[in-house]
Amino acid sequence: MNREEIEKRKKELIETFYFRHATKKFDASKKITEDDFNFILETGRLSPSSTGLEPWQFLVLENEELRDAIAENSFGAKGQMPTASHIVLYYVRKDLEPTSDYTTYIATEIRKVPEERMDKVREMYIGFQKDDIKILGDERATIDWASKQVYIALGNMMTAAAHIGIDSCPIEGFNYDAVREILKNKGLIDTNIYDLSVICAFGYREEDPKRPKTRRDLKEVVEYIK
Repeated sequence: MNREEIEKRKKELIETFYFRHATKKFDASKKITEDDFNFILETGRLSPSSTGLEPWQFLVLENEELRDAIAENSFGAKGQMPTASHIVLYYVRKDLEPTSDYTTYIATEIRKVPEERMDKVREMYIGFQKDDIKILGDERATIDWASKQVYIALGNMMTAAAHIGIDSCPIEGFNYDAVREILKNKGLIDTNIYDLSVICAFGYREEDPKRPKTRRDLKEVVEYIK
């Protein structure tokens, strides 16, 4: 890639970040095409995760009744739930123990670790979870650690959406216990395996932001250690 192409790509990506904003209300008459939304989902699927465990599940919520029920238990999604083209619930996996069926599946079936290497891989997982990040046997700590990975996918999906002119809004402003109970009652979450991490709405903005994007200056947020 030559310098001209690099500068072009940099400019396009920075413009994407300036375009993206937390959209409070979408134009309900505009729908994201299936092809465009699959592109957004694919960027989530391809996102990196610690030790490659992919501790996420994306539930695309199309049911209007469920949207309304979640909105009733949310102070942060009143405008988005009824107007967004697509709503995604981001589930985080809890069954990430080094010897769990899921961890074994990721290692053997997805990452194609040879059987003769599995004992060493499990030892590495155990050491990492027990000694380094100290989550082994602690469900709450495991959920928090895995949610960090889910947010990588969330960020990539919002950036990808903005890059093709689609708006989004990440949502944490809801009663987690109430929404979790709604999903359990509908048979949409197995709480032995999953927890709800975050919600994101996607669609097209009803109006442009009323003020320009504001952030601290780069020199205020970056420090070089030499």
